[in-house]
Amino acid sequence: MKPTDLRGILQYIPLFRGKTFVIALDGAVVADDNFGNLLKDLAVLRSLGINIVVVHGAGAQIEELARQRGVTPSDLDGSGVTDAATLELALAAAHTVTHRIMEGLAALDLRAVTPNAIVAHPLGILRGVDHQHTGKIERVDAPLLQTLLERGIAPVLPPFGFDGEGRTFRVNSDAVAVAVARAVAATKILFVTPYEGLMHRNQMLRQVLVTDLERILREEPESIPAAARSKARHAVEACLTGVARVHLIDGRADEALLSEIFSNEGVGTLVYASEYREIRPARRRDISEILKLIRPAIAKEELVPRTRAQIERQLGDFYLYEIDGNPVACVALHVDEPSATAEIACLCVKPAHENQGIGRRLLRFLEETARHRGVRRLLALSTQAFAWFEQKGGFREGAEDDLPPARRESYRQSRRRSRIMVKELK
Repeated sequence: MKPTDLRGILQYIPLFRGKTFVIALDGAVVADDNFGNLLKDLAVLRSLGINIVVVHGAGAQIEELARQRGVTPSDLDGSGVTDAATLELALAAAHTVTHRIMEGLAALDLRAVTPNAIVAHPLGILRGVDHQHTGKIERVDAPLLQTLLERGIAPVLPPFGFDGEGRTFRVNSDAVAVAVARAVAATKILFVTPYEGLMHRNQMLRQVLVTDLERILREEPESIPAAARSKARHAVEACLTGVARVHLIDGRADEALLSEIFSNEGVGTLVYASEYREIRPARRRDISEILKLIRPAIAKEELVPRTRAQIERQLGDFYLYEIDGNPVACVALHVDEPSATAEIACLCVKPAHENQGIGRRLLRFLEETARHRGVRRLLALSTQAFAWFEQKGGFREGAEDDLPPARRESYRQSRRRSRIMVKELK
């Protein structure tokens, strides 16, 4: 790890210390070769003062055990019918998974326990189908879990619930993760899966607002791979009932868990419950961040080179776009009051956050800011993004005469031959 990586992590520690994360492990991840490294990542979280509750599935193990015994399971994920033979398979498979987790945590000197904290009752007969040993979560024993967490003990919960008569019911592990997260007021749920993240129309969703994901699941559920739909549905449920952030990450990738938590780019999919972004004026301490943001674009000749002194002189014109308090884009609005004209400059989005509509949000923000300041015409000079300004921003190509006199002279001296894009503000 480089010192810069450590500095990046340090900014998150005050935000997360004392908070609780629910780590929902897919059974296939527990069987993967990277599982030992994943447990070490959990040890890192605990060392930073973050409480963890581990919930696990066992679908992959049930499938394998059924193959070995020559039995056909009635259901693999705990949401369908669980007959007696499948319940027996699930108990055996889940016991193996729980033991491996407990064994791994013990090897890292982390205390853990498997409590009977999930109270369930029969799911019953739905649309004429008796679901037999499948259960529905009635409540979570939150005081028990909180007591364990306060003592530095990590609860490890298999996909089962129990009723008042001691009967065991199989429940979906994703549903357990959501119910537990609500009960302990968790800050995050991290679904650790055997795939990279949440795909939509064969494209990775890096960040998605819960209402957008809810709409996708309602209008085009088939656009999300079948294996991920349960995670997607439960992510929506979690966000709509009080959990601020739900992440889906690939547990087979080394350091994926830490990279997702301790970087604003992340490596998987983030489903968030509310707008967690902010556009704000730049401050003096942001100058280094602005220089870092624009450096790649300058190297590709997309932006004019700017020095620290130049940015400092015009700092009042700069704005930053933040995600969870971390700058991922910048822009400047240079207003020429005599001509009621303003130029959009230095618009730059971090590569990891491109194609997410951030540039358009900044553009809309600047338009409103310009109108408030009495600007009647917006300008943008571009060598490579002129088509974007035209298609996404409603600009048209102008000429040198559209520039204020002082800007016209500097434009000629630069010899960049940037296209002059113009938009009239109503």
